[in-house]
Formats: sequence, C-alpha cells, structure tokens
Amino acid sequence: MKKYAALLKVSSVLWIIWGIFHVVVGVFLLYLLSNGQTAEALNGIAGRVSLESLQMDYPNAAVATFKQHAFNLGWFGLVTFIAGIFIWRKNATAIWLAALVGGFGDFGYFLFIDLADLAIPPGPQMTWISGLAIILSLYIYFKTNKLVDFS
Repeated sequence: MKKYAALLKVSSVLWIIWGIFHVVVGVFLLYLLSNGQTAEALNGIAGRVSLESLQMDYPNAAVATFKQHAFNLGWFGLVTFIAGIFIWRKNATAIWLAALVGGFGDFGYFLFIDLADLAIPPGPQMTWISGLAIILSLYIYFKTNKLVDFS
C-alpha cells in the first residue's frame, strides 16, 4: 500500500501544480483583457500565432467571450487545486472531481490548441500533467477498491 500512497501523493501534487498554473493564467488573462490587451492575451494562449497578426479591434462580444474563457481557466484551476489537496488526504470524490473538471478543461485545450499546433510551452506540458494525474489517481482508485481498503 505504500506504493499506492506515494503514487496518490504524486497525483495530488500534479493536480496542485496544474491548478495553480491555471488560476494564475486565468487571472493574468483577465488582467490583460480588462486593460485592452486582447492580442497579448490571445498570444498567451496560442503562442505560435504572431502577436502582430492578432493586433486588431475586437468586438465587445469577442472580448467578453475571451474574458469568460479566462474566468473558466481560473475556476478550473481553483477547483483542481482544492481537489488536489483532498486527493492528498485520500478523498475518492476529489479524484473524480479533478479528473472531470481538470481533465475536460484540458481536453478542450488539447483538441483546439495543441492539435492545431498553436501551443508553446508550458501549455502542452500541462496537458501531460493532467493526463498523468488522471491515470495515476484512477489506477489507485480502482486498485484499492475505490480507496476503501486504503490505509
């Protein structure tokens, strides 16, 4: 069981890292968008797109949608950060919460940014972090009878 405990702690730390990163990015993007730096915010997400090509007047509806995206990044991060703390404490519900919120949040990034080859580090690395956290925690969840037999 010590092996499982160590792997669960690794998963917990991965989710905490992922969560902190996404809270910081969400807040920073909201800051940029609120200060009229829409091109810089978009370039922070899709770094392979040149900043010059993103310089334009964006309609208010587009900026509001980008702000909504930034807000979503922040709350995804906060939820997975908190879930990561509870995963450390062997909470089975937190495993599922982090996997669903962080996993689906990152899956959208993977589909539309990573696969379109628009990403720069550390974006793709965050996808690997969330994927590894999901695999580790769900492996332990099922190997330890849903954490019931976990000491």
